[in-house]
Amino acid sequence: MTPDERPGLSGLTPDALAAWLAERDVPGYRARQVADGVWGGTVGSIDEMLTLPVALRAELESAFRFDTVADTELTEADGGLTEKALHRLADGVLVESVLMHYPARPGSRERHTLCISSQAGCAVGCPFCATGELGFGRDLQVAEIVDQVRFASRRLTAAGRRLTNIVFMGMGEPLLNLDRVLAAIEALNDRRRFGLGARHITVSTSGVVPGIRRLTALGPQFTLAVSLHAARDPLRDVLVPLNRRWPVAEVVEAARDHSKTTGRRISYEVTMIGGVNDTELDAEAMVDLLRGDHAHVNLIPMNPVAHTPWTASPMPVIERFATTLRAAGIETTIRRNRGQEVGAACGQLAAERAGEPPAPAVARRRARLVAESAAALLGERSHEPSPVGVGE
Repeated sequence: MTPDERPGLSGLTPDALAAWLAERDVPGYRARQVADGVWGGTVGSIDEMLTLPVALRAELESAFRFDTVADTELTEADGGLTEKALHRLADGVLVESVLMHYPARPGSRERHTLCISSQAGCAVGCPFCATGELGFGRDLQVAEIVDQVRFASRRLTAAGRRLTNIVFMGMGEPLLNLDRVLAAIEALNDRRRFGLGARHITVSTSGVVPGIRRLTALGPQFTLAVSLHAARDPLRDVLVPLNRRWPVAEVVEAARDHSKTTGRRISYEVTMIGGVNDTELDAEAMVDLLRGDHAHVNLIPMNPVAHTPWTASPMPVIERFATTLRAAGIETTIRRNRGQEVGAACGQLAAERAGEPPAPAVARRRARLVAESAAALLGERSHEPSPVGVGE
């Protein structure tokens, strides 16, 4: 089967759409009607854009795909509060998104947060992450990124709800596909298209310093989140391999400058792994690294991931870690995992579809991680090179 190579209609900027219509002598007001069909959340195909003439719908159908997501498998958890979507793209590549519902509570409104992917697989290779185990597939196109949002938005619209938050924390490293991620954010923020406020969008990075610096120069108002996981270089070398290229102090310095320039608080994500990065030494190192910064730390129990020797830190250990950070004036939240029974951590479903690796390879990987983490706990830096694809 030949992949459908038509570009996604949602990837067009308003100017590009207007130019395409003008080349065909189509009146300019039709651009608004097309945009309403693409972004309104009430139609599911170009043929359903009934405000357009039949001939124009046929031309659009010939030139573009209404949706770059060819097929989606949905699973639910947490009594329907978590929905995991496994999207199959035109070339057969699998990516994932997770829609999380938060009912209204005293002092907070109802929220619907979507976690989306920016790449198929990931080059960074964090060993506690199922996406890292998959390796890198390819960058997603702009339309392939925003169509994850449009898919969720259509479902919410049908239920009389709306998407309130978007986080780029799914598969992939967003700052290694930065041009397309920025174009996707522009589409999601643009009032003529999806129209979500920038402060309701979060972009996560595992520490691509040139990308952070580039974002700072642009001065965006969306939230920057940094996957920190460890404050000591020897341990972070193991947990976040690109730390060998951009050490943790350099990452935090770039994030600190970003916060000062934009006035926005930095969010630091820490996956808590039992007996690995949850010691009092690690908590004190994090205090030394972040003390006085405009920052918030999220402590997240590790999701079960196949082929690692690790498990989540016990909750009392996480609470002690949080107490140390809070005592130093660092805002800290313990985040409970959602959707574990449906593999809601990014990459888990795609990894399952990729098949079980050979047992000897699994054994070698586990033994290597045990040895590397033991050496890191003794303060030994990794001698492994940075992952391929994370250079300047």
